[in-house]
Amino acid sequence: MNFQLIKDVVDLIEEFEKENTCNANASIDDFKKWIILNNHLESSCDVPHWIGKEKMRSPESVISTLLVHMNRYAKSYSKSAIIGSDFSSQEDFIYLINLKAFGEMTKMDLIKKNVHEKPVGMQIINRLIAKGWVDQASSELDKRSKVIQISSVGLEVLEEQMDKIRLATQIVAGNLTYVEKMELINLLHKLEEFHQAIYEKNFETESLLKEAYKHIN
Repeated sequence: MNFQLIKDVVDLIEEFEKENTCNANASIDDFKKWIILNNHLESSCDVPHWIGKEKMRSPESVISTLLVHMNRYAKSYSKSAIIGSDFSSQEDFIYLINLKAFGEMTKMDLIKKNVHEKPVGMQIINRLIAKGWVDQASSELDKRSKVIQISSVGLEVLEEQMDKIRLATQIVAGNLTYVEKMELINLLHKLEEFHQAIYEKNFETESLLKEAYKHIN
């Protein structure tokens, strides 16, 4: 019998109990998660501390919360960037930037680029058309389909606001170094590819969680 191994396991359990005194009903699954979070990963990377870690809050929960918070921060800067302009929301200028960058496309292609549901995307596009910032015409490939492009007026309106928009995007990146920005881009691209593959399958809301979870495994 490997008594040293048993002693090491007992020592781990004692350490686990010291850090989880508030959780008298800790289970073996809690213990396994604790080992993964506090021991196994330390050999391969810096394991950060986060609020709730000692209560078994998962890394996935932290990532989800931080992404939500970052989205809200970014929206607040975007809102500040369009004060005093004719833009209704950040989506207005994001749609125009996409049309400027990629040229004419169908309404659905533009909506998909912005990961919106059709009703929300159509509302934004119709608002841009009504303002004269976007032109629409019949597609040369399919006369039954409409294609849209940014108008000359839309280009002017966008350019007038671009300095503030660029400033807002710089602020979102905060105090990250160049290397950290590149690392973050790589990680976000990986997440983007994962979720985009699920998004493009157009799962019904009722089955989305079940189907999306299959992609993890």
